[in-house]
Amino acid sequence: MTMARPGRRALWGTAPGRARGARRHQALTAWVFCLPFALIFAAFMLFPIGGSFAMSFTDITSRDLQTPWAVGFVGLDQYASLLTDPQFLTALTVTGLFVVIGIPVTIALALALAVGLNTGGGKIVTVLRVGYYAPAVTSIVAVSVAWNYILQPDGLLNSALELVGLPAVNWLNDPVWALPSLIMLAVWRNVGTLMVIFLAGLQCIPKDLLEAATVDGAGAWRRFLSITLPMLRPTILLGAVLISVGYLQFFEEAFVMTGGGPLDRTLSVAFFTYQQFGVGQYGRASAASYILFLLVALLSLVQFRLLRTKE
Repeated sequence: MTMARPGRRALWGTAPGRARGARRHQALTAWVFCLPFALIFAAFMLFPIGGSFAMSFTDITSRDLQTPWAVGFVGLDQYASLLTDPQFLTALTVTGLFVVIGIPVTIALALALAVGLNTGGGKIVTVLRVGYYAPAVTSIVAVSVAWNYILQPDGLLNSALELVGLPAVNWLNDPVWALPSLIMLAVWRNVGTLMVIFLAGLQCIPKDLLEAATVDGAGAWRRFLSITLPMLRPTILLGAVLISVGYLQFFEEAFVMTGGGPLDRTLSVAFFTYQQFGVGQYGRASAASYILFLLVALLSLVQFRLLRTKE
């Protein structure tokens, strides 16, 4: 007598079959809930990113929007022309100086503030934490109005310089001082964000280690170098990457305060890209934006290599 082979219904009735069916049902339910976000993300992120990447290999301009069939494929010509364009090279130099000077100053100042506020207590420390973080959530319009008043030839900063016998400086219109002025503004705006991140990292360091080092005779500076700083490496890496992405894309400061001048001394890569879009050079602007993306990726890679925790 031969036994009947189990049918499909019998297989689904087994425990493994029910488990597989439950997993499929959960996956289907998850995709149904994710579908609205996936569609919006594809429409407003993936499609524009893919379109801009494709445009960077063409000679598309604003005139070609009505005749897209007239767009020509130029390969890497847009990238090559940018790397020989004096204005774009100036923008690269300005962005590089902004990053090389701004990032170390911001990290050092934020770390010093975090260490100082972490060792104190009471309401005054809470007030200082809020005060240092306030610029990070302040509107760029309000910030620009305040700093324009401070940096004007007859502004607050020059008045303070004259009180101590120093000459006044035309901060925003002098080719030498315009970029340092924007760096000073960027540091002031971003130091609070890094300070909060570093404070969180400092509060995760076991106090037992610091107390043991104190008992062994280590001073404050030795404890900072041998315990605090090594254990903050992941936190410093996070802060460095976040601030680097923002500084490489700096745009608002130059757009609001100087308009890229004087003599392109505050013209960033992001500002250059904005200008190219403004004059209808869409292929050129797309190529510039992907060069900037490559710079962000390379700098982040270098920071991960230098600051990652060694096992």
